[in-house]
Order: sequence, then C-alpha cells, then structure tokens
Amino acid sequence: MNGAAVGASYFAVLMALLAVRVPIGIAMLLTGAAGYVTLAGWAPLMSYLKSIAYGRYSVYDLSVVPLFLLMGNFATRGGLSKALFKAAESFIGHFRGGVAMAAVCACAGFGAICGSSLATAATMGQVALPELRRLNYSPALATATLAAGGTLGILIPPSIVLVIYAVLTEQNIAKLFTAAFLPGILAALGYALAIAVTVRLQPGSGPAAARLGWSSRWAALVSVWPVLTIFVVVIGGIYGGIFTPTEAAAIGALGTGVIAALKGMRLPGLIECLYGTAEGSAMIFLILLGADLLNVFLALSQLPVELAHWVGGSGLSPLLVLLSMLLVYVVLGCVMDSLSMILLTVPIFFPIVMGLDYWGLGATDKAIWFGVLALMVVEIGLITPPVGMNVYIINSLARDVPMGVTFRGIVPFLLADCARVLLLVFVPTLSLLLVNWME
Repeated sequence: MNGAAVGASYFAVLMALLAVRVPIGIAMLLTGAAGYVTLAGWAPLMSYLKSIAYGRYSVYDLSVVPLFLLMGNFATRGGLSKALFKAAESFIGHFRGGVAMAAVCACAGFGAICGSSLATAATMGQVALPELRRLNYSPALATATLAAGGTLGILIPPSIVLVIYAVLTEQNIAKLFTAAFLPGILAALGYALAIAVTVRLQPGSGPAAARLGWSSRWAALVSVWPVLTIFVVVIGGIYGGIFTPTEAAAIGALGTGVIAALKGMRLPGLIECLYGTAEGSAMIFLILLGADLLNVFLALSQLPVELAHWVGGSGLSPLLVLLSMLLVYVVLGCVMDSLSMILLTVPIFFPIVMGLDYWGLGATDKAIWFGVLALMVVEIGLITPPVGMNVYIINSLARDVPMGVTFRGIVPFLLADCARVLLLVFVPTLSLLLVNWME
C-alpha cells in the first residue's frame, strides 16, 4: 500500500471516529499518531512529539484567540447585546418583521466584538427571544432568525475561524478581516430580506411593534456608544495599521472589561469570564494540536499532493472543483462545527485551489477569496440539519418549539445564504474590493 492509500485509509478512520462522537481534537491526535507510526515508525513520532506543542503554541498570531474570546465574554457580561437590540428595535421595530430584523442587526453588531457564532446565538437568544414571543412572532420565524443571525458572529470581523485560517495558510489576519467585512454586511442584509419576504408570504408571522418617538430612539442609540467605540478602536485600528490584530484584541478586551465592571461585574463574574475564556481556548488549542499531527501525517503520505495532481489532470473545470469543495463543506456542516471543518479540510483543499486558475486572481487574492468563501459556507453548516449547532442553542432556550419547526423556518435564510455564496463565487471582487482599496 503506497503512502497516499495509507493517508486515505486513515482519513476514513478519522471520519468513522467523528461519526461515533469522538471529540475531533482527540480523533485527530489518534489518527495522526497511528498514521505517522505506520509510515515512519515510533522513533520519528516520539521525536516529533517533543517539539509539536511548542512549535504550534509559540506562534504569536494565536495569542489573538483567547483575547477575542475574553472580549466576547466581557461584552456578554456587560449587557452590550441588550443595548444593541434595543437600539435597532427602536428604529425598525415598527415595521412588519422589524423586531426580527433588529435581532439580525444586533447579532451583526455583537459579532463585531465577539468573534464566535455560538456565543452570539446564545447571547442574542436570551435578549431577543422574550421580546419576539411577547409580540406573538411565529415560533418558526423567531427561533430561525436568532439561529441564522448568530452565524454572523464568525463572519463579521473579528472572527476566530478566520484567525485560524490565516495561521494555517500563512495569510495576513488584517487583510482577511477586511475581506470579510463586506460579505458580512451582505449576509445581514440578505437575512433582513428573507424576513421581509417571510412576513409578506405569512402576514401573521411577524407583527409590528409600537412606533417609538425620536427622543426614545436617540436615547437607545446613545446607549450603544460603548459598542461603537470598541468597534471603531479595534477594527479601525486594525484596518488603519495602528494596531496589530493581537494588540487590537488586547485593547478590546480591556475596554469591554472596563465596561462590564461599570455595568456591575464583580469578582465572581470576572472569574467566570476568565474560566470561560480558558475553557474555550483550551478546546481550540487541543484541536489545533490534533490538526498539526494529522497534517504532518498527511504530508508524509503525500495524499494532498497526489489529490492536487489528480484534480489538475482530471480535466475538471476549476469552477466545478470549487463547487464540489463547497458541497463537501455543506455536507460536513451537517455533522461538524465550523472550526473543525476548517482545520480538517484546509490542508487538503488549499493546495488544490492555489494550483487552479480562478478569474485570473493572484496567489494572495485567491487565498483571501477562498478563505472568506469557505467561511461563508462553513457558516451555513451552523444552521443545517441534523446538527445545526446554532439551532440547538436557540432551541435550548425555546424548549417548547420543536426542532423541526425551527429547521422549516431556516429555509428562507438558507436560500439567502446560497444566493450570497454564488454571488461571491462569480464576483470575487466583493471580498477583495476593500483589501485592494486599502493597500
């Protein structure tokens, strides 16, 4: 059996382990180690294991992960999500479906200081779901809106998944954040359009709230100044070249921490935020370690290289290859979380994409475009059955709503996602416009 066959065999073993719910970090470690031993023996594996942890965790760019996680925890503790929702609701809540649209806007705003879809969905679900229920929104529209809106947490910069992609592919984090900004805005607009269409097809599903006066609107808008300030300082500092992403994350964590303290966070709350950050960071870093060992094994097996050569000589058009990859992401999204998908597939897909021609893009532009495109499709996996992590989170808050009802309500949002993905595939300028303009 040659190396590529060994690589394919152990990759199948990995998928089997994931199917029986072995944690992906552990599954990657076990599969990578077993494959390494098969190809090179125990002694080389032991030698490699001596340096793998330090080699991965000493990468400076990874320090941004716990800092953005801490910023998100502080933002949740500081009640910033509620202020965002109330501000958006005060301006558009009096339209049919307006409160649901306000929830989407609040998810986008919270995603700009959080970086995690699961945290965005959980936080905004607690804030917006009671209001949607009070106004008698249909259970399908209410829960589906919050599940879909939560996906904006990893698309609107800063995004932890984009940071990991940047580390894996050796790309510039700031450029990836810049490239994701416009697609993120398009995602929020697409979800708002999906809500507007739904409430017109089903008039009773999204009743309007009472119209507020301008004094109430301005008061609600003033209450979100902490969020706007942090967003301008963190994201503006990164885009303007004033801070590195790590420095910006540290400043953002400090700012949200101060706001949370002013909002009433005390020592127990601080400890809870630190614990949540440590737990999330440990999970991500374990998966990274497992991915490193798996990727080294795959490199030894030459499977990615052989696969890239096969694709190059298969006669398949680059567009068909890309659409096949996106379809794989959609299928994997039914059983895996977003970070796991990126870590599992990028080492295989990235060399293939870089070896093909897409619209005449240069190497850097192509890497950035594919990163944003992959992130968008990974985001779809958060709301597709049977797993749909965001759907599970929202349904844990609305236990009286059957899962099937929420998944039916998700359909318009999935259609909006598909239209946006196809638009980015055929018009890569949407993700590269700001990057090229700011250079």
